[in-house]
Amino acid sequence: MGTESESMLQLAAEAFQSKNFDLAADIYECQLAGLGDPGSRLELMVKRADALAFGGKFTEAFGIYRQASEIERLRPGHLENLLEYLANSIRRQDGGDGPNSSRTRPPEEAGALVSTCFGVATGCGYDAFSCRMCLGFMFEPVTLPCGHCFCKKCLERERERPISCKECKDNSRLADVQSYRVNVVLSNLLAKCFPCQTQAGRLRREGNLLYAEKRMEAALEKYNQAILIAPRDHILFSNRSQIHSSLKHYQKALRDAETACRLMPHWSKGHVRKAQALVSLGRTEEALREYLVCLSIEPDCRLAKTEAHKLLSDLLAPVTDQVPERVLDYISVLSSRVYIKNSLTHSDAHVHMASAAHTPSLSTSAPSKASQTLIQLSTQSPTALDYPQPPCVRSEHSELKGQGEVEGRRLDRGLLLKRKRRRAEEEEEEEGSEEGSEKCKKSKSEPTEVTAAFVDVFEATDLECSLCMRLFYEPVTTPCGHTFCLQCLERCLDHNPKCPLCKEGLSEYLAQRRYCKTAVMEKLISTYLPAELMERQKTNQEEMAELSNLNKNVPIFVCTMAFPTVPCPLHIFEPCYRLMIRRCMETGTNCFGMCLGDNLKGFADYGCLLEIRNVEFFSDGRSVVDTVGKRRFKVIQHSERDGYNTADIEYLEDVKVEGVAERELQSLHDEVYDQALVWVNSLKAEQKERIVGHFGPMPEKDSEPQASPNGPSWCWWLLAVLPLEGRAQLPFLALTSLKDRLSGIRRVLLFMAHTRHR
Repeated sequence: MGTESESMLQLAAEAFQSKNFDLAADIYECQLAGLGDPGSRLELMVKRADALAFGGKFTEAFGIYRQASEIERLRPGHLENLLEYLANSIRRQDGGDGPNSSRTRPPEEAGALVSTCFGVATGCGYDAFSCRMCLGFMFEPVTLPCGHCFCKKCLERERERPISCKECKDNSRLADVQSYRVNVVLSNLLAKCFPCQTQAGRLRREGNLLYAEKRMEAALEKYNQAILIAPRDHILFSNRSQIHSSLKHYQKALRDAETACRLMPHWSKGHVRKAQALVSLGRTEEALREYLVCLSIEPDCRLAKTEAHKLLSDLLAPVTDQVPERVLDYISVLSSRVYIKNSLTHSDAHVHMASAAHTPSLSTSAPSKASQTLIQLSTQSPTALDYPQPPCVRSEHSELKGQGEVEGRRLDRGLLLKRKRRRAEEEEEEEGSEEGSEKCKKSKSEPTEVTAAFVDVFEATDLECSLCMRLFYEPVTTPCGHTFCLQCLERCLDHNPKCPLCKEGLSEYLAQRRYCKTAVMEKLISTYLPAELMERQKTNQEEMAELSNLNKNVPIFVCTMAFPTVPCPLHIFEPCYRLMIRRCMETGTNCFGMCLGDNLKGFADYGCLLEIRNVEFFSDGRSVVDTVGKRRFKVIQHSERDGYNTADIEYLEDVKVEGVAERELQSLHDEVYDQALVWVNSLKAEQKERIVGHFGPMPEKDSEPQASPNGPSWCWWLLAVLPLEGRAQLPFLALTSLKDRLSGIRRVLLFMAHTRHR
């Protein structure tokens, strides 16, 4: 019997997962019929209630939740699905008013888009200067290895868990985020172009320090000053709300939290602040809704989850003498539209009127107020998050303290009237159109003015590389906060693995080679300095075209002999060759020449083109380069570039023969191959092992000796492993007659055999 019951419960779980909620609820109901154990009944009742809720039968589900809570107080694990359902309901039904609305998007995308739409709310008017974590003006920007910038304070809050970039989702763990410095160039640019926002940021930092020292009144004064300077910064209102809560000024805390929510509706922390203030004022059901709104925006917010679990548990608990009186006497929840209007207008009169109209009976025949609350939360109107545009908070201190509420109420009422006009658009099209046009013009004028002010102050010299003294090209920011052109930084690191400005070690940064370009600076340059950027791009393209020519000015590594098809591992440590290898990779050719040194000319007249297959970098700047020979060449002209040798070259190919000469060549080829095989097999096991480890095994005999323009690959492998000096190997590279090359190899093998026998 137990096995059958377990099978049915498994079937119910699978039905729930496949969204067949009605089947899951029915199975759980059947299993509850003969179950007497209270603990088991509690678990099944909660699961059945979850299935009913997700199936849209919320009124019935709530009754089951209440019955389960009479057995035992519901724990967070019991309420996980209910919480998810309520948060998803708010997210799903608050789908926005149009295709461009961020509320139709996933929470992680919504934040970025809202920051764009409400760019003026941060005071910058340009989206590039808003932090994607706090959605506010970027203060003390820090650049991550991925190239995206965030407020230093925002990153410090994330230090306890792996940081995931809100832009590119890079989840690199920055346990040492404290060591990452403020981006010097970007910070100076922000301070120059946006002095008010920067000053407000400094006051906010000072206020935070005072708050940490428990000097609440002094901290409050700092925030009052900051809000006078930047009256549209939602973070300032949110933090001041926290200070008011600490001072037990809960009504003021609520007012500031509501302002933060209006300024940035999809910022989860603002809703947390509002919920905390509502709890302090005894308005727990409204607080629950705000926590759910927070979770609909940021599903992983632990604080919102914990508090929502607690409030849900209180709401579902049986009505007893121990239940706080404010919960028992709390007025019924209003219809969604009325509720939102009242929460935005702060109109007590409207609240009381709605209360009288909708106060429920507490008799057993009517749904309880808690039931109405949860049903209300699960069926929010699509306007549930339709906050008005931020009110224009004036700069006078008296207006902020004395008239702010009146001004906000007036503007909020105006917005509500606008909504009514929108709903009656078909009847009053002219009036609605005129109002919309006026609002549109007003909203567009502010960011235009801010952007114009930025352009007036911004100069090309603000984004100059301190190494080349030119406009940044592919700007890269180091962990110490300094920014350079990518190529400028790499050339400096070729000589010394330290920051060119502050001399801080960049060994790990050098080893990782995470040269991601700083996105904010690239966007600024492309937006405001397009002509200068085009000129830099043109110069770079011309240089790359010149470097990618594998006939003229080909880079030459002067070291050892190299042969076609034969591996040639290299240890690179000289700065000039670091630059050479990097350029070969940047151009995409991945090729350079290898020549023997020459006391008179610098390097020999014949060499082999090598192709880079892989590079392994080390923290001290050294690297091991895995290459393989490709083609032979003859040097036409010797030259030099940036410390390394270059040459104009022409490639060599074997001259093909036919008829009798071809048959003789085939016979010679087979004979010499057999001789080579005898010599290789005569080597000691240790020697053969070292040769194979370095050059690989001896290639098979070619069926067509003239198939490759370089001749059979086994010839080059044999020349590489034969104990010959470089000067003795060099003539073989220059030969274009396969017959002559095979004859030379045969003479060497005969000499080696004669020497061994002696």
